[in-house]
Amino acid sequence: MEEVGRGEKAWDFGTARGRWRRLEGPEDVLALMDDEVSMEIDGVGLVAVVRDAGATFLGPVFDDLAAVVCTGGTIRSHIGIISREYRVPGIMGVSLESEPADGTTVELDATGPDGIVRVVT
Repeated sequence: MEEVGRGEKAWDFGTARGRWRRLEGPEDVLALMDDEVSMEIDGVGLVAVVRDAGATFLGPVFDDLAAVVCTGGTIRSHIGIISREYRVPGIMGVSLESEPADGTTVELDATGPDGIVRVVT
């Protein structure tokens, strides 16, 4: 596995895997909801990647996500709080060395002091 990013873990969730998917706004979430098979393929869920830690557009699908990665904000931001409340693994304020392509399987690791995003090879 190759580390591609690091941030602040929203809570100590251990590890989580899923398919990377950049979501920019409500239109992307609506497209997911229209595509019934997109949330999980072959038992692998979706890792939603967003920029805005205050974004509420994930609301309709949040509890169906395998994990969430936010490139902004802190654990005190809206998405960090909701991640803990819904027990959805999350890493906040992620600095990405390179961004995986949509559909790439990634692992989020919260077993150490930082949250780490790795591409599964």
